[in-house]
Amino acid sequence: MEKALSNTPALSVIAPMHNEAGGAGVLVDEIAAALSGVDHEIIIVDDASTDDTVSVLKAAGARHPQMRILRHEKNAGQSRAVRTGVLAARAPVIAMLDGDGQNNPADIPTLYTQLMDADDSLAMVAGERLGRQDSAAKKIASRAANGIRRRLLKDGAADTGCGLKVFRRDAFLRLPYFDHLHRYLPALMAREGYQVAFAPVSHRARAHGRSKYTNFGRALVAVRDMMGVMWLNARARQPGRIEEDR
Repeated sequence: MEKALSNTPALSVIAPMHNEAGGAGVLVDEIAAALSGVDHEIIIVDDASTDDTVSVLKAAGARHPQMRILRHEKNAGQSRAVRTGVLAARAPVIAMLDGDGQNNPADIPTLYTQLMDADDSLAMVAGERLGRQDSAAKKIASRAANGIRRRLLKDGAADTGCGLKVFRRDAFLRLPYFDHLHRYLPALMAREGYQVAFAPVSHRARAHGRSKYTNFGRALVAVRDMMGVMWLNARARQPGRIEEDR
């Protein structure tokens, strides 16, 4: 039996899930194993699953007392699930990863160490997938979308679709919230004056369930979201260093 969760862990790991009963328990086991040397909590946000995801998670909770389950009454999407987890998190640093098991939890310590070894100007280390285990059509569509986004937003990100990111909680809470926020985190962090670093991570084939997105569905919202982020960037004004007089 693992030790009980401390009141203020060093790291909160957030994984949104919707109908991931087939792999939910395994993913929690992998996260706990990867972070056995780090004081952490695991927050699974169930986005109104209609299968046995919650039952599987409760069984995993018996093995891992540092795990918490937050449940949405209504399906609200990945970005809202991430925000729900961040708001509930007890740690000052957040690791987020997709709940479908394609991100490898073994990569979390590397990104976490890179962030903690830097000064406070670095707010996020974002994963970039090597050897993507997706269909050819999905990889082509993703490569094209990332290229357009990088040129328009100048965020330096080659793979914003990678769900594995480690960031400072206070920096995330400064960002404007909107649906699909999770795809624009590098640009929005930069908008607030933070530095973002990138690190290669592994990628795995989906072993359970099915994708919640289609190429067509992504394309429908991408143009509108891109215009919105470009507008936000155009309206940003930085105050420089802030000092308090006494």
